[in-house]
Amino acid sequence: MWPNRGGKRPLSTPICGFDGKNCVDFFELYKTWIVLAIVIGILIVITVIAVIVFFIRLRIQDNERQNQLWQVPHALLVKPQTKGKHLESARSIQSGPSTISKFTFESFRDGKNFSLYFYDKEPVIGATHEVRLRLTTAEQSELRQMRMLNYDQLNKFIGLSVDGPEVLSIWRYCSRGSLRDVIAHSTMNMDSFFVFSLIRDICEGLYTLHNSFLGMHARLTSGSCLIDDRWQIKISNFGLSFIKKFEPKKNKDLLWTAPELLRDDTVFGTKQGDIYSFGVICSEIINLKDVWELGDRKESVDEIVYMVKRGGSVPFRPNIRPAVPELNPALLHLVKDCWAEDAKERPKIETIRSLLKSMVSGRSSNLMDHVFKMLESYASHLEEEVQSRTQELVEEKKKSDVLLYRMLPKQVADKLKLGQSVPPESFDSVTVFFSDVVSFTTLAGRSTPLQVVNLLNELYTVFDGIIGDHDVYKVETIGDGYLCVSGLPHRNGHQHVREIADMSLGILKSLEKFDIPHLPGERIKLRIGFHTGSCVAGVVGLSMPRYCLFGDTESNSKPNRIHLSKDANYLLTQVVGGYQTETRGELIVKGKGVMETFWLIGKLGESPPAAIYQEYRQQQSIENDM
Repeated sequence: MWPNRGGKRPLSTPICGFDGKNCVDFFELYKTWIVLAIVIGILIVITVIAVIVFFIRLRIQDNERQNQLWQVPHALLVKPQTKGKHLESARSIQSGPSTISKFTFESFRDGKNFSLYFYDKEPVIGATHEVRLRLTTAEQSELRQMRMLNYDQLNKFIGLSVDGPEVLSIWRYCSRGSLRDVIAHSTMNMDSFFVFSLIRDICEGLYTLHNSFLGMHARLTSGSCLIDDRWQIKISNFGLSFIKKFEPKKNKDLLWTAPELLRDDTVFGTKQGDIYSFGVICSEIINLKDVWELGDRKESVDEIVYMVKRGGSVPFRPNIRPAVPELNPALLHLVKDCWAEDAKERPKIETIRSLLKSMVSGRSSNLMDHVFKMLESYASHLEEEVQSRTQELVEEKKKSDVLLYRMLPKQVADKLKLGQSVPPESFDSVTVFFSDVVSFTTLAGRSTPLQVVNLLNELYTVFDGIIGDHDVYKVETIGDGYLCVSGLPHRNGHQHVREIADMSLGILKSLEKFDIPHLPGERIKLRIGFHTGSCVAGVVGLSMPRYCLFGDTESNSKPNRIHLSKDANYLLTQVVGGYQTETRGELIVKGKGVMETFWLIGKLGESPPAAIYQEYRQQQSIENDM
């Protein structure tokens, strides 16, 4: 019985009654728990919403903070004030005979599209952009990601300045400038390892870009490859496609542009286009010349771009003429593959990177280690080179000193070399000698200008040789006039009149053997005179300083005679002694009035020069006839 109820009889009356009112309501029974569950649920929902809102706000604040990092206020960009201030030490890396120094503010020149600034006390480069845009969220995100790129092969992007008169993209300053500048303006002595290291650095930079969120460079040139103080290349000017796509390429930058991009200027750039640009840059490094060797080509930039764009079965490409020996031939083939006409045939950056690594297997890959070895090798020969150059410098200095001492007295020249002033100096007693050629105007009229110059040169060479045997200083020659002095700048007591007298006799004696080559039979006759007295000597002029004398001279002699003033005669005969003179009588001297003068005949006990003797005998004969 009751098999379906487990053998139990049903209740006569249901537990909750026939109308269900005998049982307690579920809500009433669990009211407290239900309310508590609802409250907890609401709190959980509110908490979740609050957490979501908090993280959203945190993300927004982080984005705003990141945006502040790439936003460079124009007011904080300071133009350098002092030209020539070194950004780093003045040391330079020397390679062989060439020297490549670090760039300084003085050597850096602002260009049309870039300028040098200080930002947060660090030197930076500001690239000018002509386009001013309202940045979208995606573009701001790209700037944030660019700001966070931190690789050895990429130049650091500092940020964008949009609140100034022009939009500037700010990049870290590299002390050695761009690869284009180094090739164009420096005389480098590189070896194959140096060249290979530069190419490898560019490859590593491209590899980093192609595997980043940017995907490509699109405007790669040797001008965007910067070199730091350790000679490492850092690729710069990447990204910012939302600005650059509205800016036309500069005409010369088209020389690095792939032919397919030249034909379709709607495409901003491709990875294959970067590979083509890489090949052109490699040709610059290998040749160590400007892109496409523009300085040696007859084609203009426009003509080169047109021929590249035209294409053909034999595409127009740069010549490869390695400037360094022992360069791996595989590298040259790789460069040619990079600028293949068909973009699909160009190797990917991963392939290029792998091939370059295989070319340096088993060798040191550190460029600075290699540079230091070069420096050590160079330093071992530097001392000998310095000694050789120093000896050359000493010899050249001696030559310049000899020339200078011929133009100025030694002590005067030494003071001028030290930058010291030479005040005028007064001398109480000196003897001044002056001579000129008799009838020089007539003689010059019978000669050509070249013959006159040669004649005076030979004559004065003889005189200079005689002066060298006496304590006499040659002041100057003016045409046929010859001015000398003794007793200055070195004072020699009363010996100056003896020195001038002996020199005068020696000059007249030398004329006995002096011939005029182009006028056979003609003889040179001189009028010689000297005066003893006081004078002032000093240097006149700055650009061409001359040592000048200010005092009285003699200018009333006769052919082949030596004329003396009264003072010179007294000192020569009464004080010094040993000379024969005779009176000429009184003579009206311009500016002095009537003065008694004398003739120098010769030294006592010696025969006078033939010229003086002849003139002396003629004069005596005339006097006897009278």
